[in-house]
Amino acid sequence: MFTCGRYDFAGEWAYRVGVPAKSGVSGGVLAVLNRQLGIAVYSPRLDANGNSARGIKVCIDLAEEFALHAFDVMNFGSSFLRVL
Repeated sequence: MFTCGRYDFAGEWAYRVGVPAKSGVSGGVLAVLNRQLGIAVYSPRLDANGNSARGIKVCIDLAEEFALHAFDVMNFGSSFLRVL
């Protein structure tokens, strides 16, 4: 899901959000933190790449707020559940 789940936006998604995700042309986004958390977002307004524009924004905000980025050097094992 990390490298292919977001169509032409996959590389930028991995860099900006850092959470494996799959999107659909209906506006759905499903992001997964292995064995910890699943995020589902639905908003039918699509961007030029065919991804949910608001779904991208929500996932970016959540990843920043809870330090979910997989490539963040300060993220010691995606400790989302231990934080809450």
